[in-house]
Amino acid sequence: MDSDYVFVNLWGKPHGHPLTYPAVYDLVRRLRRRTATDFGPHWYRHTAATRMLRDGVPVEVVSKLLGHADLTTTTSVYGHLTVEDVREALDEAGWFTARKVRR
Repeated sequence: MDSDYVFVNLWGKPHGHPLTYPAVYDLVRRLRRRTATDFGPHWYRHTAATRMLRDGVPVEVVSKLLGHADLTTTTSVYGHLTVEDVREALDEAGWFTARKVRR
């Protein structure tokens, strides 16, 4: 289904509309009980932000999508990047290749 929402009403009406907060928390509660996995719906927000940053979406865009007033919130709270992520980005930018020294 094509939708801009993360939690979408697929079974009840109106189809394709966002689930209400109580419906999302009820779904998470049931999933936690079935899977014995401790998580909350807000974790998806962190996961989406980290994924976008890893995929090269500019931090300004991610910050705007999340509604943050400050980029620091996006990078320090939502951008769960690792040392490996940083190394990969630097490698792709050519920082680890041999460079000719200009004389």
